Amino acid sequence: MLIAIALIVMVFASLVFHFLSPWQPLALASNWREIDRTLQITFEVTGIFFVVLNLFLIYVLIRWRRRPGKDSAHEPVAYQPTDHKLERWLTLVTAVGIGALLAPGLETYAAYVKPPADAMDVEVVGTQWQWRFRLPGADGKLGHSDARFVTPANPLGVDPDDPAGQDDVIIDGNEIHLPNYRPVKMALRSLDVLHDFYVPPMRARLNMVPGLVTTYWFMPTKEGRYEAMCAQLCGVGHANMRGVMVIEDDAKFAAWLGSKPTLQASLHPAAAPSGDLVANGQSLAKAKGCTACHTVDGSPGVGPTWKGLYGSTQQFADGSSAKVDDAFVAQEIHEPASRIVKGFPPVMPKTEISDDELKALTAYIKAQGN
Repeated sequence: MLIAIALIVMVFASLVFHFLSPWQPLALASNWREIDRTLQITFEVTGIFFVVLNLFLIYVLIRWRRRPGKDSAHEPVAYQPTDHKLERWLTLVTAVGIGALLAPGLETYAAYVKPPADAMDVEVVGTQWQWRFRLPGADGKLGHSDARFVTPANPLGVDPDDPAGQDDVIIDGNEIHLPNYRPVKMALRSLDVLHDFYVPPMRARLNMVPGLVTTYWFMPTKEGRYEAMCAQLCGVGHANMRGVMVIEDDAKFAAWLGSKPTLQASLHPAAAPSGDLVANGQSLAKAKGCTACHTVDGSPGVGPTWKGLYGSTQQFADGSSAKVDDAFVAQEIHEPASRIVKGFPPVMPKTEISDDELKALTAYIKAQGN
């Protein structure tokens, strides 16, 4: 009897929590109301089965419970090794339930991966633990890309010999801008492990599989700044793999897009003063994902904080130690697995970086002082 009471409480509490839960989906900001509807159907179908099955179990526990002093109170039930009528009903009900779950989802997914002809192409590239983006230039087309073309100056691996890629706009950072009320076809690539680019208000996400390009589309319907995140566990820095999607009107989007470098400009930079090394180093730290693991305010992270790091003495897991100087920083970036700082996991990836970028990054670390 206690088990039956516990099941009654569980069913009632589950229904109350579902309808009064403080964790509700974020407001929809795209065209994918069908995805919300599909999720609601899933809740309804599974909820009905959950309640019915538990009520049946409660009935069985009460109907055939053993009563004190009446060992034979329950009536014996004739053994029936088969019951074709019951089997047919169970098969039919189960088939209807599964069909109600699958049909809306399959229909929505078919539309989800079939973008309209006028959709703007946007490429999203994930690496541990940062996002990069590529948008078409004046020709409206993205050039061919492949991992074998990846270099420090070409981190997205765009084919330098493809004419269609020369005017591609390269976003070497975690913030992407998109125009409102314009369909967008997202092409997803990963250069290392499994990732998943997810913007909850857009209801749009898909796995990013190394060696493959996965695609989906959506149309933003509300201007604003929306948080993007990785929805697949991709390593110890997964929780910090965040970005921003900004939805704005056409004029603001065009101005933002015009301020970003093209592939041609990235591969062939004009001869000009390098500017402020510290500011350049700060930009590089964000663009190359360093800030996902290293903080600059002394707070703990996946890797050592950069606050007061330069000039300090670091202990390694093998018992040795070294002073943090330019050579120390260079070795940690070029050969991160050669020695592991004590108290931190050996997860830092080897980073391709030019000499000028190394100088700027070192200057930024040095500027964090004590």
